[in-house]
Amino acid sequence: MRKLSDIDTTQPAINIRGVIGKAEKHESAHKHVSGEAVYIDDRLNTINQLHAAVGKSQITHGKIKSIDLTEVYKAEGVVAVATANDVPGQLDIGPVFPGDKLLVKNLVEFYGQPLFVVAAHSHQQAWRAAQLAKVEYEVLPAILNIDTALQQQSFVRPPHTMQRGDASAAIDNAPHQLSGELSIGGQEHFYLEGQISTAVPTEDEGMQIFTSSQHPSEVQKLVAEVLDIPFNLVTVDMRRMGGAFGGKETQAAQWACLAALLAKITQQPVKLRLNRSDDMVMTGKRHPFKNSYRIGFDQQGRILGAKITINGNCGYSPDLSDAIVDRAMFHTDNAYYLDQVKIVGNRCKTHMVSHTAFRGFGGPQGMITIEAAMDDIARYLGTDPLSIRKINFYDETPGSRSTTPYYQTVEQNIIPQLVEKLEQSSDYQQRREQVIAFNQTNKVLKKGLSLTPVKFGISFTVQHLNQAGALIHVYTDGSIHLNHGGTEMGQGLLTKVAQIVAEEFQVDIDTICVSSTRTDKVPNTSPTAASSGTDLNGKAAQNAAKTIKKRLTDFVAQYFKIEPTVVEFINSQVMFGKQSISFAELAQLAYINRISLSATGYYRTPKIHYDRNKAAGRPFFYFAGGAAVSEVIIDTLTGEYKVLRVDILHDVGKSLNPAIDIGQIEGGFVQGMGWLTTEELVWNNQGQLLTTGPATYKIPAVSDMPVDFRVELFPEYPNREATIYHSKAVGEPPLMLAISVWSALRDAVSSLSDYSISPPLDTPATPERVLKAVEFIQAKTNQECSENELG
Repeated sequence: MRKLSDIDTTQPAINIRGVIGKAEKHESAHKHVSGEAVYIDDRLNTINQLHAAVGKSQITHGKIKSIDLTEVYKAEGVVAVATANDVPGQLDIGPVFPGDKLLVKNLVEFYGQPLFVVAAHSHQQAWRAAQLAKVEYEVLPAILNIDTALQQQSFVRPPHTMQRGDASAAIDNAPHQLSGELSIGGQEHFYLEGQISTAVPTEDEGMQIFTSSQHPSEVQKLVAEVLDIPFNLVTVDMRRMGGAFGGKETQAAQWACLAALLAKITQQPVKLRLNRSDDMVMTGKRHPFKNSYRIGFDQQGRILGAKITINGNCGYSPDLSDAIVDRAMFHTDNAYYLDQVKIVGNRCKTHMVSHTAFRGFGGPQGMITIEAAMDDIARYLGTDPLSIRKINFYDETPGSRSTTPYYQTVEQNIIPQLVEKLEQSSDYQQRREQVIAFNQTNKVLKKGLSLTPVKFGISFTVQHLNQAGALIHVYTDGSIHLNHGGTEMGQGLLTKVAQIVAEEFQVDIDTICVSSTRTDKVPNTSPTAASSGTDLNGKAAQNAAKTIKKRLTDFVAQYFKIEPTVVEFINSQVMFGKQSISFAELAQLAYINRISLSATGYYRTPKIHYDRNKAAGRPFFYFAGGAAVSEVIIDTLTGEYKVLRVDILHDVGKSLNPAIDIGQIEGGFVQGMGWLTTEELVWNNQGQLLTTGPATYKIPAVSDMPVDFRVELFPEYPNREATIYHSKAVGEPPLMLAISVWSALRDAVSSLSDYSISPPLDTPATPERVLKAVEFIQAKTNQECSENELG
């Protein structure tokens, strides 16, 4: 330790690495590519560890008359079997509303629903044993689609309505009216790492859980409730996930609970890892929707009235469907002002696996409906769809055309400027002329072009989830330990939050260690979801860092007898006047003088509120925005297509890490493109999922990437709200930029009618569906030609 007389009196020339605004690589990037990153299945087996598998139903809907597990018990390697009757605590693990059963007791409500769980000496032994159960059922009629659910008024939660003015009168009195319907397919999460948890019994009947979950605190709560023990006896540890996309927000908990149940029964560690096919059968998807609209508009294409019905296929239980359908309703306007409007959202109960959170959380399914309407208006009026979109944008300044259907004012509305810039940088108008010329001279191949915007609200729509905590320790060598409630699923959250702490202390990011998310370090955390991981946890970590920084500043002022205002943290040094001391030396000096070097931080999102009874409020702290131009080419003989070029301009406010942000934009877009084009979920007429692996379910491959892919960050508008360093969320909004691909496919098909007919094209827009849309246009144009000849 240096004496005061030894302290430097010159400005340090140290360049720290990893502060905000820098393109810092992902904190585990080298581990990902080298195979060193440790996931749950990579953990070394502990002494006496067992492996679990789930026995699942073979019918879609019915009562269990009898279940014989004799052969399961007798199977090789089996140590224990558990049914619903063996659960000491709660059987219902519904995250918000009751209805999600850990194991079936009497009534089966979807094909593949878990009936029992087996523990054996190996994964293969457990899985084989689970197939040996003999179950007798009384089969009941099943609801397998939205239409049947609506006919029977089968809902998991009551319908909800948002309304302003008299939409029916506005439509009826408008110069023009249109109506349309769109079926929107679901999407499998297809995370690289499947659902997996390990439960280890601890002293005092406690349990330690290692799980691949976006919501460790919920896993802690549910494991405790299932085992009927206090929450403080359950510790959940989550270092990283191999992908999640929402599929591990609520639905990771079931497998942790089942592993914990077997661990309690056997008093041995138990790992439960689902095979890919079982994972796809037993876990929920992005909600399929069937939406309809009726709109009235003037000769310029400005919408005067709109009635939109949103119908979500929720599966058998509530899960998160209430909030998901709400968000679909919140985003039905997308970037467009709807004056006289009525939006109805139905939460349809079907006998399918309970559908769940997926990147966008209902927003994409609501947004695509109004984008379909924009294209339909353009075809009806014989004009470019972009002009219809632009005339319907929210106004740039607050006023009569800046309020959403749920009465939130759209502030910082950058969409008009952003779209204008993208229109210029992508040469949209010139390319539109080139596409039209190409289509006029090519009979078989047709090109399509579309520019679509995205306005996405940032915040959990369930208000109490908008909070976060963090814990920071500064050690006497100057190294920093950081923990917070956010979970890392590959999106770079831990990197960004570490950069925030590095920025606050002005130290090199290499001096910061971010540990696994643990319920015994930061309690009562929210899920890492709603694109708010960095907004919430970054702010909490910043607040913890500021607490320690203020203590150190006050200590320096007192110790060196100077004013606190002259103390600055710069380049791993603490400067005061012409003197300086290194951050590490200050940590040691502060410790010697009994200054606390540990602090918690807390943050809750301000301003947000929503009155559900009035369907009015401010559910979102702010809006993130972007736009994409997509160009496609289709083969009208086969329906095959290719995405030729994509231009994206996206608003992330003041970017914390441009490399990670651009990576999220690229990945989100491609995942959205997969949802809208190739990823088709197929159930048979008995409700059994047939697409249970990569052989039958097609996620985008490298060959599906746009040939020419251009992504830029919109630089002009840092977030005016007090977000972390005025950045904006980037996780979910880019997914909806892929609507431009679907819209471009419709544009290409519409060219067969000289852009006078808007083709029906449900999603995913597989080549088969594109071919059907082509045949629809051809039949329509042939019919019109025949009628003209007869006339």
